[in-house]
Amino acid sequence: MPKLPNMTKHRGFPSGLPGTGYQFTIRRANPKGVTPIVRRERKRDALPIEKLADTAFLHSLWHQFGSEPFERGNLDAGRLSLLFGREVVPAEKPFDPASYEALLQIDENVARANFPEAFADVLEV
Repeated sequence: MPKLPNMTKHRGFPSGLPGTGYQFTIRRANPKGVTPIVRRERKRDALPIEKLADTAFLHSLWHQFGSEPFERGNLDAGRLSLLFGREVVPAEKPFDPASYEALLQIDENVARANFPEAFADVLEV
């Protein structure tokens, strides 16, 4: 097996939305290469549970990192991609979307406008 790339594991970060298949973190680095973060549009007709997953993920990001830059590490690329370019933005130039070491940051103004409930002290799921 090839040597896996280094990947920061964000201890204490929730692995996903309980009772669903929505994951927030990955267990180990991808041996085939890092999945790049790309801006994905959210569906206008998204189910309430999908919206809750985005809210819960952003809530977790905010309470783990606040307004400070953070390393992508073991955060799920698919979940990040749904917020990327809006609520979560690159915190460095140049930005490598296919790096576990890439730095990201929450755009607090955009995030508060789109997901105000994510900034509550407690989020009921």
